[in-house]
Amino acid sequence: SRAGLSVCIAEQLMFGGLVVNVNHLRPGLEGQPASGSDLAAESMTRVSDLGVTTLFEQVTAVAVEGELFRVATADGEHPARSVIVATGARLRTLGIPGEAEFEHRGVSHCADCDAPLFEGQEAVVGGGGASALQEALVLSEFCSRVHLVHRGPGFSARPEFVARVREAAAIVPHMSTVVESLEGGEQLTGARVRHQTSGDAALLPCSGFFAYVGLEPNTEFLPPAVEKREGAVTVNGQLESTLPGLYAIGAARSGHGGLLTPA
Repeated sequence: SRAGLSVCIAEQLMFGGLVVNVNHLRPGLEGQPASGSDLAAESMTRVSDLGVTTLFEQVTAVAVEGELFRVATADGEHPARSVIVATGARLRTLGIPGEAEFEHRGVSHCADCDAPLFEGQEAVVGGGGASALQEALVLSEFCSRVHLVHRGPGFSARPEFVARVREAAAIVPHMSTVVESLEGGEQLTGARVRHQTSGDAALLPCSGFFAYVGLEPNTEFLPPAVEKREGAVTVNGQLESTLPGLYAIGAARSGHGGLLTPA
């Protein structure tokens, strides 16, 4: 926009995506707001001040017509000479029995948002990466006990997060363990887990369950000519995809910060 180009953003939900759920960015961006919601709000204001057009619609398809792209939304098709895919990613689910059934009845995806709902109760966090450990730490400030269930023998997060988890009295790690199902009645009451080596099973009591086992890129709408790796767009050194003129940035591109592999 600053270069004088005509720019349009198609945004299906809200500016910022998953980052708006983060109360404290660690590490933060120098000179930028410390919270994800503030960062998104400031970015939205800057974009608006530059006169960028925003369509609050979901992109359903991208097609090539001659030298132009046709970006389809519910409102119609929008021509563009270049397309930048910045659709981010969504949290991957475990796909276990009870996970979908207890959505909004104990299953949550944002500890920063929902931790106060489980004050004085027990919660289970599935995962062993940075996001899982950070969410467990947030929950430990409210919950009487936080069960941190990880399928691997060791955590794959920065040492500072691992050290803080080890020091948190309310967090109980369950290593080499998987969550097999969620159980309850009207509300979630427990998570059934199994140790991968011994085969021992247990029912962990919990009112809340949070899965942080990696991300799935939001790229299903792209044409077959765009090469992808595990759903993420493959790009070259200029962030251009295998379809000339179409670029990918952030969590939609392959190799983004190592975040696209399961935790």
